[in-house]
Amino acid sequence: MVAFIHSFGHKLLFKLLTCYSNQTPIMAQKQLGLNTICTHVGEIKDTQFKGAVSPIYTSTSYEFLDVDIKRYPRYFNTPNQEHLCEKIAALEHAESAIIFSSGMAAISTMFLAFLKIGDHVLVQNTLYGGTVNFIKEELPKYGIEYTFTNGYSVDDFEKDIKPNTKFILIETPSNPLMTVTDIAAVAKLGKSRGILTAIDNTFASPINQNPIDFGIDMVMHSATKYLGGHSDISAGAVAATKHIIDKIWHTGINLGGNLSDMTVWLLERSMKTLALRVKAQTANAMEMAQWLLAHPKVKNIYYPGLESHQEHQLAKQQMNGFGAMLSFELEDGIDALVFQKQLKLIKSSMSLAGVESTVISPFLTSHALLTAEERLNVGISDQLIRFSVGIEECVDLQNDIDQAIENTIKLK
Repeated sequence: MVAFIHSFGHKLLFKLLTCYSNQTPIMAQKQLGLNTICTHVGEIKDTQFKGAVSPIYTSTSYEFLDVDIKRYPRYFNTPNQEHLCEKIAALEHAESAIIFSSGMAAISTMFLAFLKIGDHVLVQNTLYGGTVNFIKEELPKYGIEYTFTNGYSVDDFEKDIKPNTKFILIETPSNPLMTVTDIAAVAKLGKSRGILTAIDNTFASPINQNPIDFGIDMVMHSATKYLGGHSDISAGAVAATKHIIDKIWHTGINLGGNLSDMTVWLLERSMKTLALRVKAQTANAMEMAQWLLAHPKVKNIYYPGLESHQEHQLAKQQMNGFGAMLSFELEDGIDALVFQKQLKLIKSSMSLAGVESTVISPFLTSHALLTAEERLNVGISDQLIRFSVGIEECVDLQNDIDQAIENTIKLK
């Protein structure tokens, strides 16, 4: 930390960094229960009026004379910004965290903070389509090389490492096929080669998976999803050590992907119920996955909680719960797009992880930027339906799927 600060040669940087580096002691937070962390860690105490919820500070201009911290929204250090980072860090068992205006702002800043011309990044082939598109379109402009693995096992990563590999990115469970990668094995591989490792932990959420406990260096989230949880917030986050977050911060202030304090306040409010929401959604997803597995009109089902899933045992080892995301394919002859139009309760919607259940066709949404050949190479067919399970009663979701299938068949 000291070397990092001295490299920039001025005291102002230290004052700016102080805001999110001095988190509440992690040892104290680890003694708290999960719902207690969600509810209380990172909240701002209303010392003036004694309100029960965090006050919101919307100012974009703060005092600069005789203050310890010079605050400015683009420096990620307004009161609401810094306190929310404490909650995210505590949930991911990290020293520190930083929040952004979107998941892509988080992941692109994370890349650019650690990669330079001539470096090589190794990425899992089953990644979110937006991340894939960023890597393919933007990294070459910076002279950064990349390789997509042919699979998602540690052997697939090891054989593609180059002398100039500086960064490994994984996503597990993956979007949309729910493949599971051995987090500890990838982290161990990275450390043995002096390579930074990062994970997109969006699908699992910090409730169902804590990759830092398995040795991963950086944990990234599209906070638009489970952290927000109500389909009304766009945000991103990265959790890691203070030293790593300092590096990401320095790039972040140049790229300007900060989050507005109104949204920060909304996100902190939403995260109070994070554990309650995700646990309920996860329980529903297991019930729906088992029901779909036995359904005569369903051809394939992808969910790591099922014993039939090829990485089920690995998922049991590294996940606290199997998540609320699954994918399935209807039997041949039942058009996936027509089926989605017949749904009355489950929404056809672009995003995921809200309290309401939603479905999408990945080939038209999350992976639309990939070519048809690229999608098929990773197993994403036009019939694949991604299902984000909400908090509704499962019997209602099942009845909705049944009637949609029946009406789709009638329309043939």
